[in-house]
Amino acid sequence: MKLSAPIHHLKRRARALSRKEAVPLSKALDRIAAQEGYSSWSLLATRAAAATPSAKLLAQLTPGDLLLLGARPGHGKTLMGLKLIVEAMKLGRRGVFFTLEYSAADVVSRLEAVGGDMAMFTDLFDFDSSDAINADYIMEQLASAQQGTVVVIDYLQLLDHRRSNPDLLVQVRALKAFARDKGLVIVFISQIDRSYDANTKPCPDLADVRLPNPLDLSLFDKSCFLNDGRMQVETANQHPP
Repeated sequence: MKLSAPIHHLKRRARALSRKEAVPLSKALDRIAAQEGYSSWSLLATRAAAATPSAKLLAQLTPGDLLLLGARPGHGKTLMGLKLIVEAMKLGRRGVFFTLEYSAADVVSRLEAVGGDMAMFTDLFDFDSSDAINADYIMEQLASAQQGTVVVIDYLQLLDHRRSNPDLLVQVRALKAFARDKGLVIVFISQIDRSYDANTKPCPDLADVRLPNPLDLSLFDKSCFLNDGRMQVETANQHPP
């Protein structure tokens, strides 16, 4: 059943209704869901989430997976990473966003733009923009992370931007072992080389990943590439030990 408005707009209606009629937000959400033809808000949210590309992508990721998420600038790779976190939080799982590019205000604004109601998800979301971000730092910050936590790193090519950091290959290997040990899903947002030609193929692939430094791309269990609204998901044929 098609909703009359995006789900984050429906949430705003529910909050307004809650304030206007002085009823709990949960009851207001259920009333909005009833207007949309659903018996409860939880059912509406579950059905709506199942239909989105980000929800379908998250369903393909299992604890311990490393996902490479790539696109040229402006094609939604950061938003898709944040959408994966939102979908995880809807399921009661934690989401952590590491970035060397965005401020906290930028990230909250983008989260809300993709349906992340921070009033509801504050306890499930963590943001880190430290200049010290590298594999060791990330593993230290996630030492107590629960299984199923979705971690997004923005972005892959910046992990070894400092000469004092270990090689990118060393860092990704360490994070792969860490993800498997802790049962985390780690998503690496990645740049795509300028040589990628959309006239030749509709979506980039592993051959188009920009790699200023050597990296074994078979370390990634899955890849997802975006271009002009298209999404291409692939599973690695071989997994390193």
